[in-house]
Amino acid sequence: MPRTNGGIIGKRNVTSFGKCKQTTITSNSTHTTQPATRLVDTLLVGGGGGGGNQQGGGGGAGGAEIFTSVVVCGNTGYPVVIGGGGSNNADGNDTTGFGKTGGKGGSGGTSPVDNGNTVPLGSGGGGSNCGASGGGGGPQGNPGGPTAGSPGGFAGGGGGHGGAGNSGGAGCTTNEQDGGPGTDFSPTFPGIPNSGVYAGGGGGASRTGQPQRGEGGPGGGGNGERGSNQEAGSNGTDNTGGGGGGGGGPTTSGRSGFNGGSGIVVVKEINKASGVWNLKSQLQVLQQGTWPKTILPAEVDYLVIAGGGGGGSWGGGGGGAGGYRESSGASTGGYTASPLGASVAALRLAAGDYPITIGGGGSNAPGYPTRANRTSGSDSVFSTITSAGGGRGGSDGGDPAANIAGGSGGGGYISNCAGAGNTPPVSPPQGNPGGSGRAAPNYIGGGGGGAGAVGGSAVATPQPPGTPKFTIAGAGGAGATSCITGSPVTRAGGGGGGGNDGDGSAQSAPKAAGGSGGGGAGGHYACTAGTAGTANTGGGGGAAGATSPTGNTAGASGAGGSGIVIVRTPGCVSISVSPGTNSTATRPCGAKVATFTVSGTLTISS
Repeated sequence: MPRTNGGIIGKRNVTSFGKCKQTTITSNSTHTTQPATRLVDTLLVGGGGGGGNQQGGGGGAGGAEIFTSVVVCGNTGYPVVIGGGGSNNADGNDTTGFGKTGGKGGSGGTSPVDNGNTVPLGSGGGGSNCGASGGGGGPQGNPGGPTAGSPGGFAGGGGGHGGAGNSGGAGCTTNEQDGGPGTDFSPTFPGIPNSGVYAGGGGGASRTGQPQRGEGGPGGGGNGERGSNQEAGSNGTDNTGGGGGGGGGPTTSGRSGFNGGSGIVVVKEINKASGVWNLKSQLQVLQQGTWPKTILPAEVDYLVIAGGGGGGSWGGGGGGAGGYRESSGASTGGYTASPLGASVAALRLAAGDYPITIGGGGSNAPGYPTRANRTSGSDSVFSTITSAGGGRGGSDGGDPAANIAGGSGGGGYISNCAGAGNTPPVSPPQGNPGGSGRAAPNYIGGGGGGAGAVGGSAVATPQPPGTPKFTIAGAGGAGATSCITGSPVTRAGGGGGGGNDGDGSAQSAPKAAGGSGGGGAGGHYACTAGTAGTANTGGGGGAAGATSPTGNTAGASGAGGSGIVIVRTPGCVSISVSPGTNSTATRPCGAKVATFTVSGTLTISS
């Protein structure tokens, strides 16, 4: 007989080492991984929606999803937020952890005729009595049940993870209106509470005198109510993501719906080498008692801000802030992202070199007699993320709104010529529109849009006859605040619009302020220059002031501020930057932060 090699075939073999650790999390906390953990499998269930009032539909179950092989760092704390269930007639809340999200469930509809609420990830709520539709469900759930038409009598059940909510009937029919069933996740996560079944929809209610009510779906869904407490309804079960039952009774004076159940997180830390490894790797495992530390690709958070637009000339519009794009920060030890990044997933990047482009700020317009030399900001780029340069401010002669659009739009010179923000469009929006200016006889500009707010519109200040007149330009829109570097910093404010004294008497009208986060202030009367946007904030430049009625004296406008790119990685990933004017830092949580103020290269390695 031929000799065997003890089961090792060539240089490869299937092996398994180490242990798994499974943890159930039912309240907001920070989960610290074991030192040897490199991957986790995790179940996230969002909070269930509340049931509708007054013969209302059942609440939809929270979204539920298993995320496998999520890259993490050992001995690192990861914030976990358990989504609360919605109160009556209110959606649930998202559950987040390890850079992933279990979506909320939608609320049930409230009588007399109200559709169940649609949600982006979880299950939709059931429709109320008498011809309403069930809410649409997302990829982590199912739709709620619709109802039949007049005369009514039964509301639809909320959708569950395992199926859609059942339809409500009409009149005195006996159609089922139960919530959709949940799903048994115990095969993947044995021993978890509630027998492993989660995300059942809430049952729909019935009116007084009807023979039945909708039952909650298996997996924590609450029962609907029959009549005015002829048969009591119930809340969704906490830490299941179950939807709440609908409130019963008449359609105009019935009872309140019931609350949805809170969500849950189950995490399995994978501390083993399961798979095919060469002999060298197997020896490493045996000697070190750990599995090979190949941790890439890893999830990487980012903040990418483009250059701000230059301010307009001669009482023109403020420059728009550079486009602002950010991820949520949940995957890198956690930080508070701006509202623009609150629901955005991190990038998943392999080892390699990643070129980074920092967008320059738009140029300014010189003072009299030159009017048109300002430009929009330039784009900033990191991997697949491009933030668009801020739109230039409108100037004398009237810029079409399309010509001053950008990440955030520039302020208009004349009425209704404000530049659009979020151009080109991305989701969530990367900026806001600019404010409108005012035409003759005012000739003043609106503020540029900021990452956090629309630019202010110009206003005229009426004065008694025979007294000096002045006008007030629009302020720049506010920027957005992120803690990606470890402390809150506001960036990407819009530039203030250019003012005008109104009658040539050089009255000291107030300057139009630049938006918080680096937006430059606008000039306010003859020969007053606009202020430049702050470098590496993407702030828009302030517009120049002017004097009426001739307009033949005006200061220069402010240039836009350059952009910035900040990248945050797990602590177990190695990073370096070039050139040396860019920098890296390690946060107390272990996360590493690379800050780029000039174009360069980020290198990621294991």
